[in-house]
Amino acid sequence: MAKKETKPAFDFSFGKENYLLMIVGIAVIFLGFILMAGGGSENPAEFDESVFSTRRITVAPLLVVLGFVIEVFAIIRKPKD
Repeated sequence: MAKKETKPAFDFSFGKENYLLMIVGIAVIFLGFILMAGGGSENPAEFDESVFSTRRITVAPLLVVLGFVIEVFAIIRKPKD
């Protein structure tokens, strides 16, 4: 006699890998925003050149965009059965 497959009472839209990718994407976005933070001057009359650092202008926005790409990929990816 063949073994009968039982289905769970409810079915999730995403699989375990999808949720893991979503968590990774959120962490990358969060890291990008952390790298953008800071660089202000305590005295408003002085200008602080650290606002124009490579980390704040290039690296951090690229991390945020990469995080959103990971999120879209996590949503679109079909879970394995």
